[in-house]
Amino acid sequence: MSTLRSFYKPNKLALFAAMTAAMVITSGCQSMKTANATNQPSTTIQGQNTEQPKKLESFNITGKIGVTAAASDTTGAQGGSAFYAWGQQNDRFAIELIGALGIGKTNIEYNGQSATLVSEKTGTLNAADPETLLKKATGWQAPISQMPYWISGRPAPSDSAPQLDAQNRLISSVNGEWRASFSYKGNDKLPNKISAVQSQGNKVVMTIDHQK
Repeated sequence: MSTLRSFYKPNKLALFAAMTAAMVITSGCQSMKTANATNQPSTTIQGQNTEQPKKLESFNITGKIGVTAAASDTTGAQGGSAFYAWGQQNDRFAIELIGALGIGKTNIEYNGQSATLVSEKTGTLNAADPETLLKKATGWQAPISQMPYWISGRPAPSDSAPQLDAQNRLISSVNGEWRASFSYKGNDKLPNKISAVQSQGNKVVMTIDHQK
């Protein structure tokens, strides 16, 4: 059995204590290394050249996520927020949410084929993908399947109209009804904030602290 790389910090031990158990990956899952440019296909975006990874990279991040649901005929726009820890290895991930969007402490796992959510309020729920699972548990909508690519500063394979800045960093991309924008600190290559807005009015804002 192998585990995702530990990313503890002294002042975050409480947040990550439950995350360790959730991040055990089945035997044979190897750590992801960034493919070099010599064996990757190239895609030209807005007149610049960017290399697309064949697989997702591994990463460990923490931060805060805020979700706003579109207004309905009977209610105005509603929102919720949570602190999170996210561990990614290839197409598998484990997410721990604290103050989780009205359903209490929550863990979400995806093994590349199906997703599981466990929370104090809902118990254990299963679905084919994390988006369906989150909507079933909370009513919120978020482009979770695209986030691993966006967190790594790259458009998802199903994205359209990605745009780069002068430093060859992704600054906006479109995926179906979702339009994402990306913010960076100084000359950082990875985004520290992602904002995604859906045409119906749903919105997700995610701040990102990339762990070393």
